[in-house]
Amino acid sequence: MVTVEFLGPIQKATLSLDAASLHDVAEALKEDNEMAQWLDNCAVAVNDMLVSTLDTPLKDGDKVSLLPPVCGG
Repeated sequence: MVTVEFLGPIQKATLSLDAASLHDVAEALKEDNEMAQWLDNCAVAVNDMLVSTLDTPLKDGDKVSLLPPVCGG
């Protein structure tokens, strides 16, 4: 089971799901129309380390964070 957290303006509660890779997480999140729009624009971190591929393997207890782009001043 991995934990998925949504940061910044994504107003979603943390969820837990079974996933062997980030690809599995992305497929699960695409089922939610609201989340589907965020997926292409978010950076992703696994256990607080940025990753760049959906092939990233996951293990039980990992934390996946979706980091949407933000504007600041």
